[in-house]
Amino acid sequence: MTRNVNTTVDRPRALIVGPAWIGDMIMAQSLFKLLRRERPGVQIDVLAPAWCAPLLKRMPQVRKAITLTLTHGQLGLRERYYLGRELAGRNYQQAIILPRAFKAALIPWFASVPRRTGYRGEMRFGAINDMRRLDKAAMPQMAQRYAALGLEPGATLPPMKLLRPELTADADNAARLMAEFRLSGDGPAVGLMPGAEYGPAKQWPLEYYASLARQLMAEGAQVWIFGSQKDYAAGEQIVEQSGCGINLCGKTRLEDAIDLIAQVQVAVSNDSGLMHVAAAVDVPLVAIFGSSTPDYTPPLSERATVIYEEIACSPCFDRTCRYGHYRCLRDISLMKVLQAIHARMPTRSNSWKAGISF
Repeated sequence: MTRNVNTTVDRPRALIVGPAWIGDMIMAQSLFKLLRRERPGVQIDVLAPAWCAPLLKRMPQVRKAITLTLTHGQLGLRERYYLGRELAGRNYQQAIILPRAFKAALIPWFASVPRRTGYRGEMRFGAINDMRRLDKAAMPQMAQRYAALGLEPGATLPPMKLLRPELTADADNAARLMAEFRLSGDGPAVGLMPGAEYGPAKQWPLEYYASLARQLMAEGAQVWIFGSQKDYAAGEQIVEQSGCGINLCGKTRLEDAIDLIAQVQVAVSNDSGLMHVAAAVDVPLVAIFGSSTPDYTPPLSERATVIYEEIACSPCFDRTCRYGHYRCLRDISLMKVLQAIHARMPTRSNSWKAGISF
């Protein structure tokens, strides 16, 4: 007699304590891909804030997103304890803790996960029992540092091109949204992402974005502006100053933005979460860096052009310019960005005017 065997029972399980920022979570997919590569059949659950759940649903390596309801900076010891005890029954063999804060290690500890892996930080001895030293020179990129935690100590990372984040886009949802927002006009679509949650030291000036939108419209392109509700005013300023563009900031869910960004011919973005979204849906991308550095958080795409001035005070990683001049961004000219867009445009349709006018 044949028995039905539930083969999922014996599959290894890993709990990942994920980062809170959207861009960081996308880069964490390099770790998820490595785990599936090194441990075929592993079931990966990710503990993350609610706003990251739409991203995780677009990552086929992730079985389940577990929502952490605490706000940024909140210890919430009681909530962490009860969530940890709830997770104790899921029989995770390993937890990998990506944030370096002490509180990030508490839930796997409370869940009695036998192996708890993470980098040294904030006196986490005990809560982390598989402690790793971070060699920043050997692993300059955040995605490399995340992925390395999925290996045994001393093991060599595979080429990062094999671990490149890849989000699944929903073409049917994109078609619905394009009809809803009347985005199906003639000409190639260029997506602008002018927001910078971190601060203005990572934001190419809005008047530059407006000039870019005006030039793109003159050349026959559509301009779609993406961002959160916090970026709505910035999107409106670009539309008002340029006289063109469709401001989608705050009008779409994150998963909708993923699907629409996947439809553009070129994306232009600050170093932001949406920059990493554009890279992960593999559209041609022009990425503008200011106070941060592409050595640390580059768009992980072979179709990306990075524009970075690297002036004397770069990178400072400040939210606002300590000198008040913002030269790392203001010195990036419209011409340089336009040339990068034209170089990345996969094809020139009849409605896309050849040449650049200034």
